[in-house]
Amino acid sequence: MGKERRLLTLVICLVLGGGLTAAVLGATRAAGPHAGVAAGAPAPSDYVDIRDVPPAPAVPPATPADRSDGSPGSVAVDCGRNEQRHYNEDNLVVSPGLRAGAHHTHSYVGNLSTDAMSTDDSLAAAATSCAGGDRSTYYWPVLRRLDRPGTHPHETSAGHGNAGAIVPETSVRVEFRGNPVSKVVAMPPFLRAMTGDAVARTAGSDAHVRARWGCSGSPDRSTTLYPRCPEGDRVTRTLIFPSCWNGLDTASAGHRSHLLFPGGNGVCPTDTFPVPELRLSLAYEVPEGVPVAIDSFPEQRHSPRTDHAMFVNAMTDPQMAAVVDCLNEGRSCRT
Repeated sequence: MGKERRLLTLVICLVLGGGLTAAVLGATRAAGPHAGVAAGAPAPSDYVDIRDVPPAPAVPPATPADRSDGSPGSVAVDCGRNEQRHYNEDNLVVSPGLRAGAHHTHSYVGNLSTDAMSTDDSLAAAATSCAGGDRSTYYWPVLRRLDRPGTHPHETSAGHGNAGAIVPETSVRVEFRGNPVSKVVAMPPFLRAMTGDAVARTAGSDAHVRARWGCSGSPDRSTTLYPRCPEGDRVTRTLIFPSCWNGLDTASAGHRSHLLFPGGNGVCPTDTFPVPELRLSLAYEVPEGVPVAIDSFPEQRHSPRTDHAMFVNAMTDPQMAAVVDCLNEGRSCRT
């Protein structure tokens, strides 16, 4: 009887000890490698010192012949830098009608009403942050500090492993460019577009990875990793959208087949037409050595390769015509 009692005591100790160990480990993992941050932080290999990134080769300027055939202008659209703190966990392009369908938080400029329930009519009637009246919506995943827990809305409500203080954009540049070898045609009203790949970490291919990261003091260096920038530099993100439209659809299954990227020579794929190329350039003040990461799906573990952005064109026909004319005439314009 004494032997059986000792055996039972040993089993109970093992069970309780194992449970305590599991609880401690679980709490440690939930806290992540930085205070106040959930599990699933980026891997050390997701970061790179910008000084270790080789400069990009110089691009030769376009020849006069190239310029005469192309649309070398540019249009900058002043939409602010999300001073309104327009955030939500929706994705109108990918999951319309589904609240919190993104499972992570997006930051917006442009149309101030955009959420999962937006329609073409509601977008056309809404207020906008763009100074020239462009009601288009432009959005991307927020960037967070991994060393500081969040206290504001959308810093504590996103869930799905996304936590930490949101780093506000220091600047947001919305720019349209032309095509190097062709004139551009107008985008159709309410064209939906996306760039990047929100599931790149598990996709098995980098075919749709488009975002480039960098530091403001090294504009000739860019990477698909989170950059470690010298003190005083800003962290930058550049997201370029596809610009070859099939001439028929404003959206498509998978959100890609109606709008493709041109080839390296600027030529659009067969049966597509060049439209204005959207570029989003974002910058952030990040103290040297502070770890940051974008929001992501849990299994993507905040990989920088999953960076992405979305766009819905809600310009009026005259506004879009002005963009097309500026690009085709080779001018530099602001709206």
